[in-house]
Amino acid sequence: MLDNNQLLRFTTAGSVDDGKSTLIGRLLFDSKSIFEDQLEAIESTSKKKGHDGVDLALFTDGLRDEREQGITIDVAYRYFTTPKRKFIIADTPGHIQYTRNMVTGASTANAAIILVDARHGVIEQTKRHAFIASLLQIPHVIVCINKMDLVDYSEEAYNTVIAQFEEFSSKLLVKDVRFIPISALLGDNVVNRSKNMDWYQGAPLLHTLETMHISSDINKVDARFPVQTVLRPQSEEFRDYRGYAGRMASGVLRKGDEITVMPSGFTSKIKSIDTFSGEVDEAFAPMSVSITLEDDIDISRGDMIVRSNNKPEAQQDLEVMLCWLNNNPAKPRAKYTIKHTSNEQKAMIKEVLYKIDINTLSRSSDDTDMSMNDICKVKIRTTKPLMVDSYRENRTTGSIILIDDATNETVAAGMVV
Repeated sequence: MLDNNQLLRFTTAGSVDDGKSTLIGRLLFDSKSIFEDQLEAIESTSKKKGHDGVDLALFTDGLRDEREQGITIDVAYRYFTTPKRKFIIADTPGHIQYTRNMVTGASTANAAIILVDARHGVIEQTKRHAFIASLLQIPHVIVCINKMDLVDYSEEAYNTVIAQFEEFSSKLLVKDVRFIPISALLGDNVVNRSKNMDWYQGAPLLHTLETMHISSDINKVDARFPVQTVLRPQSEEFRDYRGYAGRMASGVLRKGDEITVMPSGFTSKIKSIDTFSGEVDEAFAPMSVSITLEDDIDISRGDMIVRSNNKPEAQQDLEVMLCWLNNNPAKPRAKYTIKHTSNEQKAMIKEVLYKIDINTLSRSSDDTDMSMNDICKVKIRTTKPLMVDSYRENRTTGSIILIDDATNETVAAGMVV
């Protein structure tokens, strides 16, 4: 039996033609994660296009448009497993007009792989991707310096890119940055070590992904349990059962813990914690559980159960970093539905404080129109208080989305500052 129950989500980013899809194809191909019929289909497509070998990029570019133009548009999710871990890859597009797709793919990732072409070095696209990775607080960033075969596996070219990236990334909030020289096309340092780069002493990419320490990425300090629904089976066996079901957003709750229900402020103690397979003594993120309390308290969807000695702030005025996802620009002072964990309220964007130019990282407070792919800092006012933490401390309770009531479309995603 494989003990690989740890799941690592990672996103790949890089500018157009840096070889993201080829790299993922190489990872899947060399880790033997491709079915025979998939391989046959790709081989025949590659032959039609006149390629000598298998075009690895075709494994991920699923949309016909992408295959025809040789680019990635949609966020493509791919799954593969090794004996050590399970992986979900979000292959995100590199073009500036798809910034929103990249934000979507990166929002749940533990790690980001940023590809840099060894010939071109760090360009504006690279800076933009690194900025989005730091904005979304992705804990680990792996900079893969690709196409080393085209610069004759030169250590000098590798060091130049590292210097360029570090000069820029010192301004960002990225904790763990690693650099790996690779050739996705030929497979150097992707799954197997490269014989062409003896000067590089580090591990290849797959080994880095398998051994990266991710269990401390989840906030284990602040216990937050947003209630999704109330369970009242009313069967013979569970006549008086009243359980509050939901998913642990962060932290740990144990039987007997003193808890407070937000926003009402009522306190109680945890009587039991139940899961699908039976009762447990403690619940931690990201477990889905049902919690029963010693006292009967009026709790409904959208309330949050927290430890009495560690409460989030209940706020009606939020400062949020907002990425606008919709084709229609934001209307000033328009009403939206704000969704935060399991809680939905009405909200209004009171003012746009500044807009960030992603390429130069400069802030402009004059141009405050929000249209698609813009990233702005805004003030939002909600009808009722939300129990929020800052996104930097808690990625689950620090994130919100805005929904347009008229069309029911998700128009923006935001991080509470």
